Amino acid sequence: MSDARFEGVGPALITPMHVDGSLDLDTFARHVENVVRAGVHFLVPCGTTGESATLSRVEQARVISTCVEVAAGRVPVMAGAGTNDTAAAAELAAGAARAGADAVLTVSPYYNKPTLEGLVRHYRTVAKAGGLPVYVYNVPGRTGANLSPTDVLTIAAEVEGVAGVKEASGSVSQVMTILRERPEGFTVLSGEDHLTYALMAMGAEGVISVVANEAPGEMARMCGSLLARDAPHEARAALDLHWRLLPLIEANFLETNPIPVKTAMGLLGLGEAHFRLPLCEMDPDNRDRLREALEGAGLLPRTEAR
Repeated sequence: MSDARFEGVGPALITPMHVDGSLDLDTFARHVENVVRAGVHFLVPCGTTGESATLSRVEQARVISTCVEVAAGRVPVMAGAGTNDTAAAAELAAGAARAGADAVLTVSPYYNKPTLEGLVRHYRTVAKAGGLPVYVYNVPGRTGANLSPTDVLTIAAEVEGVAGVKEASGSVSQVMTILRERPEGFTVLSGEDHLTYALMAMGAEGVISVVANEAPGEMARMCGSLLARDAPHEARAALDLHWRLLPLIEANFLETNPIPVKTAMGLLGLGEAHFRLPLCEMDPDNRDRLREALEGAGLLPRTEAR
């Protein structure tokens, strides 16, 4: 059996910031409380959506510890702790453990283009440093290199402490291979909201979700329904939620994540959309399209025709 702590939906949490780029931990704490109360199953701070690429190690520790403190044991925390420098990734994993995280999410090394043996050694080093379950993050659109099913399954077999994968390759075929051949207890999480329904219907345990920032209750209900695999009416309810949220899921990628989702949180009155360069504010036309998607999902009241 997979680790039930990390089944269902885990929001890939945004990191609110002030206009000067400093951390807005008060707004972050309120956001964490909101998604926990909405019923999400676990939390994922300091991932791509949390702008980890521009957070210092001290800032990452503050964000993770705030998340852990607010969660207060109600749901587990899987903290982002990844980079392409193995030594630095190991330090991030150790820092996440000190901050109270229950697991770490570690992106596959980018730019260096390691061999499979290098990947195995990388994840072994990170797992030993943090002493926490490690979830491999495969996101070739960001890293420029895809972890094949063979790569993922080899890492799972050879690295003690690797507990699962966040799969964001966009290939349903690739995920099917991992699901079919994975070792017992290895968790597969969708890394793309639009594939959550399909992958969970085939046996994946859940999703690390961008849209769960905006619609945490809806995503919690959808994933909870899909986890009730022997209840056809639950699957129907999940499919209805999938279609309802799909336009918003697509709008969240009108521009580079997390620009749209942070903009959406501002439109919802849940924090101002401030970024650190090289990310910047959303194009006004795309912002209008995002607002329409929020209205269509029932998260904002519809406005009169503009």
